[in-house]
Amino acid sequence: MSDKGNGAMNIVIYNSSEEPIYEQIAKQIKNQIMRGELKGGELLPSIRVLAKELQISVITTKRAYDELEQEGYLETVPGKGTFVAVQNKHMLREMRYKMVEEKLAEAVDAAKSIGLEQDELLNMLKILYEEE
Repeated sequence: MSDKGNGAMNIVIYNSSEEPIYEQIAKQIKNQIMRGELKGGELLPSIRVLAKELQISVITTKRAYDELEQEGYLETVPGKGTFVAVQNKHMLREMRYKMVEEKLAEAVDAAKSIGLEQDELLNMLKILYEEE
């Protein structure tokens, strides 16, 4: 496991994970953007620098950056580097809602798989929400 990053960017690679390394990187960068830890216009480490820090292939790092660029999270400016794309505030909010909906859908599936009733799940959610 490697725990190295550049500035605000903190990426952890789990060698034991079934998920490919480039997906782990892409997911963590995407989550940091959605949480506002990486801001629009912020310069990311170069592909070479990040690959060296994480002790992985530049091809793997490039694949993660390319995927994020295709999804609209990053933009590359030739000769200047790769930046967090400046997101429309409404679009960013929509992306955050979608992330929460996906996690709630996972929770609903897990609850149904063990026969948990809707009111029990709602009560659990209420308790967890109030704890924060």
